[in-house]
Amino acid sequence: MDIAAAGLVVREVRNGTREGVPTKVSVARRTYATDRADLWDVLTNAERIPRWFLPVSGDLKVGGHYQLEGNAGGTVERCEAPEFFALTWEFGEMTSWVRVRLAEAPEGATLELEHEAVVPQELWDQFGPGATGVGWDGALYGLGAYLDTGASMDPAEAALWGTTPEGKTFMRLCADGWAEAAIASGDAPEAARAAADRTFGFYTGTSEDSSES
Repeated sequence: MDIAAAGLVVREVRNGTREGVPTKVSVARRTYATDRADLWDVLTNAERIPRWFLPVSGDLKVGGHYQLEGNAGGTVERCEAPEFFALTWEFGEMTSWVRVRLAEAPEGATLELEHEAVVPQELWDQFGPGATGVGWDGALYGLGAYLDTGASMDPAEAALWGTTPEGKTFMRLCADGWAEAAIASGDAPEAARAAADRTFGFYTGTSEDSSES
């Protein structure tokens, strides 16, 4: 694992509204060494998605329903190849929204992912943006590894990733990155970093003590 990959993601936290209800928007941005057409295909081709993320079924077109194996499902709301797609992200009784934008860059192609959710204040206070952000960090890492090597992800290895020393270090860096993004958006530093400790503990099954990695 390349731990430095945690630093390749630019993270932002924004406040939003949806139908008059306040939302939190977590933004992750990373540039990949491929062209935009290939990056679009990796993100939208049902045969390639499982190589770096999860098996997916359903109808991957506007109005169609998709389902990720063992994870979220939802409806494809917009699709403007090769630049933009939007979908609902439905897990259990919770619905949130994901928007993905692709742009050409001198180094390749940049992916910007926005995950917007209505987050109860007590949940935000407990985990902050890392609750979903660290999960997306893992997905963006898997995407980069696949693009770099062409090798498909091993699901068994991925499931144990967070228990390894390297995986814990990666998640510690990601959780801290989301804490700093929350602070930049206006959250109190001490509370944001404590939430990052709890997020790290949740993802790794370890103590919330920030000194453990």
